[in-house]
Amino acid sequence: MKIELQNKAILVTGANSGIGFAIASELLNAGAKVALHYNANSDGVLSLEKKFPILAKSFQCDFSQSSTIPKFFDQVLSWSKGLDVLINNAGMSIMNSIDNTDEEWINNWNSIMNINLLATGILSKKALEFFKKQNSGRIINIASRAAFRGDTPEYLAYAASKAGMVALTKSIARGFGKEGITAFSIAPGFTRTAMAQKSIDKYGEDFVIKDISLNKLTEPKDIAPIVVLICSGKFDHGTGSCIDMNAGSYVR
Repeated sequence: MKIELQNKAILVTGANSGIGFAIASELLNAGAKVALHYNANSDGVLSLEKKFPILAKSFQCDFSQSSTIPKFFDQVLSWSKGLDVLINNAGMSIMNSIDNTDEEWINNWNSIMNINLLATGILSKKALEFFKKQNSGRIINIASRAAFRGDTPEYLAYAASKAGMVALTKSIARGFGKEGITAFSIAPGFTRTAMAQKSIDKYGEDFVIKDISLNKLTEPKDIAPIVVLICSGKFDHGTGSCIDMNAGSYVR
């Protein structure tokens, strides 16, 4: 079934590579107007701008500087002339062993929380303000299986931040549904991205493959179609739910 998203305005954070790039590409191919967030690297978003000059526009923002996020959101609205869907995909992961000094561990913890959870919260707040005015809107948060099964000791903060995203999603769904607003989270497992490569390098790809039920790792392109379906409105009665995309490595 081909899904058409013409007349949909969508913001995708962390769109330069990995899952965000795959999501943005799928949305643009479906006809959506997509604001592409990036931080430092822009090769991916610029390639999408070139391919979809009318539908795509890139916007830079460093989410570690939380005070800049509201202005970034307003810039997106100024270009898109509206917003139908916010996709909080931008995230980071730092290996943060408890053997680190207290100062280093705390700094790493705060960095992860600021980008994975605080930025998501701020953008959700801004989107909710706008969605309430038009009595419609969707928020999709890209979480992780780590929110449910936990993660290795080096990734305590990452797992905690993703669990926070899931709780935020549920609260939005329960609190704003009567105002035409729905919210969803997607929980990938190991996905072949640059961020996951650090763990693959440490533990080996064979170790990761043994942890899943399928014969190959999840790819970003495997996740994107689910996002397109949610954006279409055909999954609205799943509001508040979290969709597992972890190749059977964690079954709830």
